[in-house]
Amino acid sequence: MMRQYELVERVQKYKPDANEALLNKAYVYAMQKHGQQKRASGDPYISHPLEVAAILTEMRLDESTIAVALLHDTIEDTTATRQEIDDLFGEDIGALVEGLTKIKKLDLVTKKAKQAENLRKLLLAISDDVRVLLVKLADRLHNMRTLDHMSAEKRARISEETMDIYAPLAGRMGMQDMREELENLSFRHINPEAFETVTRRLEELSQRNEGLIKKIEDELRELLQAEGLKAAQVKGRQKKPYSVFRKMQSKSLSFEQLSDVWGFRIIVDDIPSCYRALGIVHTRWRVVPGRFKDYISTPKQNDYQSIHTTIVGPSRQRIELQIRTRRMNDIAEYGIAAHSLYKDGEGNSNDTALSPTSNAYSWLRRTIESLAEGDNPEEFLEHTKLELFQDQVFCFTPKGQLIALPRGATPIDFAYAVHTNIGDTCVGAKINGRIMPLVTRLNNGDEVEIIRSGIQVPPPAWEEIVVTGKARSAIRRATRAAIRKQYAGLGYRILERTFERANKTFSREALKPALHRLGQKEVEDAIAAVGRGELSSLDVLRAVFPDHQDERVTVKPSADDGWFNMRSAAGMVFKLPGRGKDANGAAQVEGPEALPIRGLSGNAEVHFSPAGAIPGDRIVGIMEKDKGITIYPIQSPILQKFDDEPERWIDVRWDLDEANSSRFMARIAISALNEPGTLAEVAQAIATSDVNIRSLSMGRVAADFSELQFDLEVWDLRQLNHLIAQLKELPSVSMVKRLFE
Repeated sequence: MMRQYELVERVQKYKPDANEALLNKAYVYAMQKHGQQKRASGDPYISHPLEVAAILTEMRLDESTIAVALLHDTIEDTTATRQEIDDLFGEDIGALVEGLTKIKKLDLVTKKAKQAENLRKLLLAISDDVRVLLVKLADRLHNMRTLDHMSAEKRARISEETMDIYAPLAGRMGMQDMREELENLSFRHINPEAFETVTRRLEELSQRNEGLIKKIEDELRELLQAEGLKAAQVKGRQKKPYSVFRKMQSKSLSFEQLSDVWGFRIIVDDIPSCYRALGIVHTRWRVVPGRFKDYISTPKQNDYQSIHTTIVGPSRQRIELQIRTRRMNDIAEYGIAAHSLYKDGEGNSNDTALSPTSNAYSWLRRTIESLAEGDNPEEFLEHTKLELFQDQVFCFTPKGQLIALPRGATPIDFAYAVHTNIGDTCVGAKINGRIMPLVTRLNNGDEVEIIRSGIQVPPPAWEEIVVTGKARSAIRRATRAAIRKQYAGLGYRILERTFERANKTFSREALKPALHRLGQKEVEDAIAAVGRGELSSLDVLRAVFPDHQDERVTVKPSADDGWFNMRSAAGMVFKLPGRGKDANGAAQVEGPEALPIRGLSGNAEVHFSPAGAIPGDRIVGIMEKDKGITIYPIQSPILQKFDDEPERWIDVRWDLDEANSSRFMARIAISALNEPGTLAEVAQAIATSDVNIRSLSMGRVAADFSELQFDLEVWDLRQLNHLIAQLKELPSVSMVKRLFE
């Protein structure tokens, strides 16, 4: 266990003017508070905060951060209070300790919604002061190093959380060495069998090639020094088990097929020396094509800079080389923690807060800003994990602006990365001067020009094409806004007609004072709710004019000669065509026994659209000349032709009680293999779901596929959706969709 003087000496090695009194006070306070507490391993509990502090001294962090590491468990696990820590160590340290206490309570491996909400809290906590994240990562690293004393279930849960959240966060913050160690420790507990296998194979390989790494190091160093790079350092190492396993998985390779298990770093004094070293190496040894990346001229978003190349090097071994300066190497190892070492060219800054110019800081801020975009927790979790895990490509605007995107990104992702408005109005793209499809995957160095249109609305299908969280969020928001606008237009027309029939005038201003009675925040929300069928237009009328008398009368439905009466909001009776009578003379009902139809005078015949409508559908009525009223689901494409005739739209909704025994017609299309038994298999699934087949038509759409079109009789939308899900699981079925025309 690290002694008090040893801790002070560690800090003073890289920060001679460190506040020794603060470190001593924090050490003694933590020792007193944790007292005789023990860890699961049986070690004194104080050994944990001391090890966390030791990890942070390796990153050369300031004494305030080291003090926070010593105190980080005191509020959670001892009698210490925030006020007491504020009084002894200052409010800055107190706030950091409290932030870490809150993070410790978060469970990041649980149901998606809760996990997402806790990830929000984690990112919000580290956004105020990134030192919270540095201490938390060091805390997690030491816990992972000492995980063996936990139960198997707890080891797996903590390892999964580390692999999903903390290791990618360390990578995003540029702390590659910590990320690799966290991944490797997690891999050991998540997949112990694979870990043991890969580790054993690496050990066998190392024994077979004993001395090879040193031989390659010496040969590279001698070559560089002979060419004038006297101060060049060469470091070689074997890749970690998880890194090897991930490459085997992603590229479907066996261990024997891996040819770059070793990696070497060449560290020089300055950037010109990096390119000089690259030239020396490439002149001496053959380069592997397609394996060169220059992250010095185009740094990664986490500030990582280096030149990567792969050569067939000494002993004809295929080896990966990274060429970087000493500063780049520090940033690659310590990430954001290294920024304090280079502020203003000095290494003794008291401020460890991350520089606002840091790319890692910019990513963190963008992620935090997305919290205010209104996405639900599951969307936020999905987007954040996408951002954490994706590798990058670097593209340019026509004006030369560099845009970093995840690998696999499309021009749509590029457009949204430039600006949300550019993404929303994107209709095409030129890649390197050529018009290309919007689904094209971008490559490093592509110049992308976005073609825009002012009348464009991003299609919902784009969500399946893009890979960035920002693009997906924006597309979903735009889609929701477009749907809301459509429903608001329908709702406005419905409200106008309802108010007109009551001899009232509808206006948005008149609706404002009544919003609280309707449970709505905004006027447009209330109007859209009417369009969606969530809010009755009569309820809005009564909210705006409380003295209005509703003259609605309930008329008992009756049936005769194949026609069934339906009741309206005003008590009018309308005829609905039935299906005749059965052998016993009983009426067979095609549609609902009672359906409120508001705002008509006199009798009117009511029909369903040819493709039908079923309870659960949002429905509208359209007045048609010489036909009466036709009921359509809101998704019916034919409704578009009535957009400019609002006077023909009728407010309609289902009004069925639990005793309803009527079935309703719906139409589906199925694409299935053209082979014996397919139709019987589909028909059996339909019968098993208690659905009647009214009619069937078939057609050949390809040599091996047929399209089956069924008119079905179902109880409601839930039953139809269940049937569609069952049909999709059939091995002979490739596609099932509902038809609305």
